[in-house]
Amino acid sequence: MSRYVPSSELVERAARGEVPAIGRLISRAEAGMPEARGALATIYRRAGRAHVIGLTGVPGSGKSTLVAALTARLRTQGLKVGIVAVDPSSPYSGGAILGDRIRMSDLVNDPGVYIRSMATRGAMGGLARATLDAVDILDLGGFDTIIIETVGVGQDEVEIAKASHTTVVVSAPGLGDEIQAIKAGMLEIADIHVVSKCDRSDANRTLVDIKQMLTLGAATSAKPEWQTPVVGVSSYTGDGFDALTRAIDRHRDVAFGTASGSRRQLAIARFRLEKTAENLLVERFARAAVTRAPALAERLRRRDADPYSLANELLAASFERGSAHERDHHRPPHFAEDHW
Repeated sequence: MSRYVPSSELVERAARGEVPAIGRLISRAEAGMPEARGALATIYRRAGRAHVIGLTGVPGSGKSTLVAALTARLRTQGLKVGIVAVDPSSPYSGGAILGDRIRMSDLVNDPGVYIRSMATRGAMGGLARATLDAVDILDLGGFDTIIIETVGVGQDEVEIAKASHTTVVVSAPGLGDEIQAIKAGMLEIADIHVVSKCDRSDANRTLVDIKQMLTLGAATSAKPEWQTPVVGVSSYTGDGFDALTRAIDRHRDVAFGTASGSRRQLAIARFRLEKTAENLLVERFARAAVTRAPALAERLRRRDADPYSLANELLAASFERGSAHERDHHRPPHFAEDHW
């Protein structure tokens, strides 16, 4: 068993682009290790240069294949690309099922590409809990563009729009995505609409439908400095990717150089703040529930008290001696270094 390397010692190694250090820091962030929080705070203050692209869409729209083709195109421009692929969780191990990495196997040996699969582990909204920590770590590691591919989302799982500078919504012919967009708000969150699988004969119909919906919503658009383009691509033939990369480049200029871009960055910061606070509250609550919930549940079973007063008591217990308890949790665990 090798020595546990403190997270603070991994920061400079990650900044030099050392893949093992990047991987360990992401693993510790994903595990929610309190010992790593000081290092993550340092990383956050040093990050902020990368262009974060969120890519989402319904299952079956070809997101992973599109990410692989887009990454290959970005690499021809000399950009280092980090990919955080949010996968469904295994019901047995809790880990990512890794379907995305299988589809991106052609990129694995490229030193300018880093792919990390991340399990949702019950998180809603299409993102995993540590997704944005992983983005910061890759940003520090020198990756110019970071693509977050969400788990296949439905009608209201649109957190990616609050976590990325540029949101790409992927549709495909024959999936009914135009109806989903009307019902879901997927139309509104897109900075760029992509219709994949445009080598199919029915693709033009989907392109026309989405353009018509965008025209109907133009009067109420909250993006006066940007007109959302609709780009048809085919990962099979390679058609459309020049237009897609040009649209991404143009939107990067909007995201980093306009008033609406500044407002978007403020919204991202607020989302990050609230999600981090929510995670900390959940951790405190879980620790208190382990010791206090059984006795409170017994009182509830006997109907000695009502659920609201007992729930308030459990919440109050979450903050009792919280700081001292959390200091204990900052001690590094006794794990093998090759795991963490």
